Amino acid sequence: MSMILAIESSCDETSIAIIKDGELLSNVVATQIEMHQKYGGVMPELASRLHCENVIFVLDEALNKANVKLEDIDAFAFTRGPGLIGALHVGMQVAKTLAMLYKKPLIPVHHLAGHIYANEYVKPLQFPLLSIIVSGGNTEFVYMKKDMDFEIIGETKDDAIGECFDKVARTLGLPYPGGIPIDKLSKEGEHTYKLPFPLHDDSLNFSYSGLKTAVINLVNNEKQKGNEIRVADLCKSFQDVAVGMIMDRLERALKLYDIKQVVLAGGVSANSYLRSEMHRRLDNSGIDLIVPPIWCTTDNAAMIARLGEHLFKMGITAPIDISSDPNWRIDKYKEF
Repeated sequence: MSMILAIESSCDETSIAIIKDGELLSNVVATQIEMHQKYGGVMPELASRLHCENVIFVLDEALNKANVKLEDIDAFAFTRGPGLIGALHVGMQVAKTLAMLYKKPLIPVHHLAGHIYANEYVKPLQFPLLSIIVSGGNTEFVYMKKDMDFEIIGETKDDAIGECFDKVARTLGLPYPGGIPIDKLSKEGEHTYKLPFPLHDDSLNFSYSGLKTAVINLVNNEKQKGNEIRVADLCKSFQDVAVGMIMDRLERALKLYDIKQVVLAGGVSANSYLRSEMHRRLDNSGIDLIVPPIWCTTDNAAMIARLGEHLFKMGITAPIDISSDPNWRIDKYKEF
């Protein structure tokens, strides 16, 4: 019997969840998206200040929804990294304060590993598996031979796919976050613009910087010529290539590794075209697929709580002088 309170503050959501023996009792999220939209992206200093303002209210609501008291909590989990250093620091300090005050263990959780284990809210993970992590700050293929065993077999060499979506959206005058309007408009467009497919090699790595730059240059050139940009067509053309890179690497990974299950993780896993392409490729293939529910694709403490349970059972806790790590690698999750 254990009850874990988890705090997520890696970027622009302040979230606290409480889980008891696998049952999610509460998961409260205070989003900052509206505040950051005017800047076309997340402003790190503003994000940190808003976490400070929101966290106590989020904590109070999470406890009330779960109908528990802080004295009932067996351990406090928090996102140690990766993420924005100032934002991570807020959640960590709250977790440290509660752990010291109630003399309970402190559990450091890797943000991306949390995204992977959030899929357990759908069904059990089956090993060996391939996790496709696609978000605003990360694009990684992570191979897991067994529980809590992470091997990065492919990663972006520059921009993450979500970052690329946001910058392309800003170039087209679309709102932040960019994935939602691009996904919506692409359904109305045709693939008529020729865009490059970066990184032609035999690896499982990614490169989105060239694709982003190609769109920016295309838009600027067309405007200079006095041509109108067919926004829906460009969204469709861009999304086809961006998601096509994921599918291309997936095909390669399936040939190179023994894989029983593929799981999607991260904010970009909400993209409808990526989800449909994954089903098209893997349904009836003999390889199981988990696509997370939409509520679980964005940053939330439920995923931190789920992984926190695993770590608590493994006896992995942190000293009170632990620091956050904005560049913490998933294959180094035991090093802190």
